[in-house]
Amino acid sequence: MHELAITRNIVAIVGDAAQGRRVTRVTLEIGKLSGVMADAVAFCFGIVAAGTSLAGAALDIREIDGSARCRDCGSEFAAATLFAPCPCGSRSCERLRGEELNIKAMELEEAA
Repeated sequence: MHELAITRNIVAIVGDAAQGRRVTRVTLEIGKLSGVMADAVAFCFGIVAAGTSLAGAALDIREIDGSARCRDCGSEFAAATLFAPCPCGSRSCERLRGEELNIKAMELEEAA
């Protein structure tokens, strides 16, 4: 389960960026073609965040649908899998979206 390691890295990156301030919310973008299971990250988050500045923080995960562009006909189409063919039948496609794994935002508690 590589999501545990990914979640540890997310918590470390956000914790470093927070510079000691308490984090109240983290927003992630996870592409449906990234190979990362959003549910597994959500499951691991509370456990990994315990004892850090992210303890108790809300996790907002936005899943990004896959899309691709055909190199043969030029059309853009929804791609449910990494190897989805173009509706024209071509498999020569460039993935445009869906492989993301981004820390999009974090919210911090106001300083006293």
